Amino acid sequence: MLNIILLGPPGAGKGTQAARLVAERGMVQLSTGDMLREARRADTPLGHQVAEVMDSGALVSDAIVSALIDDKLTTLDQSQGAIFDGYPRTLAQAQSLDTILAAHGRTLNTVIELVVDEDELVRRIVGRFTCAGCGAPFHDHLHQPVVPGTCDSCGSHDFKRRPDDNELTVRTRMTEYRAKTAPILPYYEQRGLVRPVDGMASVEAVAAQIDAILDAAA
Repeated sequence: MLNIILLGPPGAGKGTQAARLVAERGMVQLSTGDMLREARRADTPLGHQVAEVMDSGALVSDAIVSALIDDKLTTLDQSQGAIFDGYPRTLAQAQSLDTILAAHGRTLNTVIELVVDEDELVRRIVGRFTCAGCGAPFHDHLHQPVVPGTCDSCGSHDFKRRPDDNELTVRTRMTEYRAKTAPILPYYEQRGLVRPVDGMASVEAVAAQIDAILDAAA
């Protein structure tokens, strides 16, 4: 049973790699964003507390996020490893995670950091678009349709881009990521837990790097 933190800026491929680890290794992805939305819909005291905070526009406290993580770990089988995505974001959360894991008889095995070239990552994100008909992915520089203006998969001529896939938004998200991870990386580096991975490599190459790290940590 492996417990890992997956770090990387938006667009670095965390979601792709986490989904693969869930499918291939039976791990469970604990995404704070998903858990907050799930808790908000739940008719529980904690869920009501989350809804009240979110509706007020205030930031959800470290205590609430840690409580969600604690609750979620309670539902996991001891054989299931956990992937922490979006948590911890602060030093206080990192320290809370140690306590929570210990209470569940778990330990943190490794922190995988997807290291990227920010300028190239911006180029990748800003250039992507999809077919509005079937969702097939394309890119301005890396993967244009064979016939310009026509989807290779379904023949549609209608394409779309995510409204937040623009350079200003992407760079703002990266700045926020750096600010949030700056306090926690040294905390884990001092314990020898951080393992950098070349996030600019192909999906398959990144997967191979991660698998090698997890196999060594098992």
